[in-house]
Amino acid sequence: MRNFLSLFLMIWAMGAWAQSGGDLQGGLQNGLRGSAALDTEAAPPLMPKMNNDDLRKQRAYAMQAPVISHQIENYQVDKNFNKCMSCHGLDRIADSQAPMVSVTHFIDRDANFRNEISPRRYFCTQCHVPQMDVVAPVANLFKSASRMGIAQNKPNK
Repeated sequence: MRNFLSLFLMIWAMGAWAQSGGDLQGGLQNGLRGSAALDTEAAPPLMPKMNNDDLRKQRAYAMQAPVISHQIENYQVDKNFNKCMSCHGLDRIADSQAPMVSVTHFIDRDANFRNEISPRRYFCTQCHVPQMDVVAPVANLFKSASRMGIAQNKPNK
């Protein structure tokens, strides 16, 4: 009975603490939720501005898909049309000066090279993502193998 009472009081105290805002300063601080109480709906943050600098970003690891360095809002990418190919397609890169899609995008699932983008690589935003001007709500602790000092593709001596 004594253990039950202790457990009950601990749960009650935690609930009261959360209802009061979670800390003595009057707000439960959570990078994703903000300081809104748990029983209220938080006001959504403003939509962040899409990065539009057209500068290629460094990749964090080998085989990472490049990020999109320009805005793509209202781009049509569906079974009928792919707006990305109007700049990144093989026949358009001389005019647009955009990087051409990788040759891997022309290989179908049977390992045959095609003259057009493979259907499995047609929807660009499956792998490539635009970047936003935001401060990350949670710290990113990712470290690439090269930053950790792990030798890559070096022969054993």
